[in-house]
Amino acid sequence: MAGNILIVVLVVDDQHLHTPLYFFLGNLSCFEICYAATILPRMLTSLLTGDRTISASGCITQFYFFSSLVATECLFLLVMSYDRYLAIVKPLHYAARMSGSSCLQLAGGSWVCGFLGKSTTTLLISQLTFCGQNAIDHFFCDFIPLLKLSCNASKLMEMLAFTSSFLLLLVPFLLTVMSYISIIATILRIPSTTGRQKAFSTCSSHLIVVSIYCGTLLIAYMFPTAHTLRDFKEVLSVIYTVLTPLVNPLIYTLRNKEVKEALRKAGRKCMCEQW
Repeated sequence: MAGNILIVVLVVDDQHLHTPLYFFLGNLSCFEICYAATILPRMLTSLLTGDRTISASGCITQFYFFSSLVATECLFLLVMSYDRYLAIVKPLHYAARMSGSSCLQLAGGSWVCGFLGKSTTTLLISQLTFCGQNAIDHFFCDFIPLLKLSCNASKLMEMLAFTSSFLLLLVPFLLTVMSYISIIATILRIPSTTGRQKAFSTCSSHLIVVSIYCGTLLIAYMFPTAHTLRDFKEVLSVIYTVLTPLVNPLIYTLRNKEVKEALRKAGRKCMCEQW
């Protein structure tokens, strides 16, 4: 939380970071803050107090915000790959296609599509009847654990989960991979070794995180009825709910020269104000 909040503050405060790349990175940090705030406070409260109860409405609300943020982040990672694609493959078109209004439209579209895309799923879950066992076999309210508690769930709901995962997880992931194939092909044609290393450093980090994040999500949601993967999928859930928000600030932003310089300037400014 501290790392992601720091990135948002730096991007807003420092004029040198008012570029499309850091605008998207600041938005990504906002996702991670909301993402962690949706699950971790409730989970930590349960661990500290021993009270592991949650109301049905609270559970469905948690599912809606969590699943919407997952879908939004997948779309946003695709937008970030498009930004890198234009910067490396079509640099002459970059300024025109990544204007301020275009960046706002891409970011806003990701938020809107992610939250609207999961509204139907959440509405259908809210219509289910829950009976019998009322213990969720998970550390947060997710689609399949909720489905297992229902006494009137159907195969249609499972197909809905698969279709939703396909459209909001698999399609953005495949498009991201395709964009990076073009990016890598362009990088290999750069004559300068230093230029290739700099381009690879920026893109490889993003591709690794996208692969880990989307890969774990796809295993968890594209095979919802695979009981043999139950324990493994719970481990994967920890990766995309806890580990990814933790490492994203380190991988994407805090090691960049521009951000390090902005951090030093902010530190000097705070020191001067204290004196």
